[in-house]
Amino acid sequence: MATWLRRYLIAGLLIWVPLVITVTVIDVLMGFMDRTLLLLPLQWRPEALLGYPIPGLGFVMTVAIVLLTGLLAANLFGRKVVAAWEALLARIPLVRGIYSAVKQVAETLFAANGEAFRKVLLIEYPRRGIWTLAFQTGNASREIQERTAAEVITVFVPTTPNPTSGFIMMLPREEVIELSMTVEEALKLIVSLGVVAPREIPTSTVVPEV
Repeated sequence: MATWLRRYLIAGLLIWVPLVITVTVIDVLMGFMDRTLLLLPLQWRPEALLGYPIPGLGFVMTVAIVLLTGLLAANLFGRKVVAAWEALLARIPLVRGIYSAVKQVAETLFAANGEAFRKVLLIEYPRRGIWTLAFQTGNASREIQERTAAEVITVFVPTTPNPTSGFIMMLPREEVIELSMTVEEALKLIVSLGVVAPREIPTSTVVPEV
């Protein structure tokens, strides 16, 4: 009886836990995006016009605002406005440090030809013989390259089960192993504490390094 109860209880949890977490995350994101509706005058909001809110309208408005901002920033006039805005922020002591750091990270992450979080690596950490996953975030600075005997790359080592925290390391390129798994598969492996293994790639499809 106990074995039967435990088996079906686990089967039910495997259905409900991912579903509840997914719905919760989406609900939080949608709630955050719905705050963009506060930019509208009170009389233009759905509650005033229709008498009830429209789910998902905040998401549509957020996407529209981002697209419109990108459209304006891509032309000459928009670039001048952005440059003037950034020059103003650069004069504020605390704000300029935060804004410039976040902007550099965003430019690196969203660059089409960038290397940030494009490759999953296997490194030996915290000692030889113990392996952990890492993400390549770029190349080390020129000063670091000049002071090291080998070509050094910068990697991010995430923590488990929260991959948004971690630390950076600078390792010689020849001491890291590039994996064929995707970033999404690596994140699933980290978040699941190693339970969710990445898909297996047949040996015949793996292209050997030259």
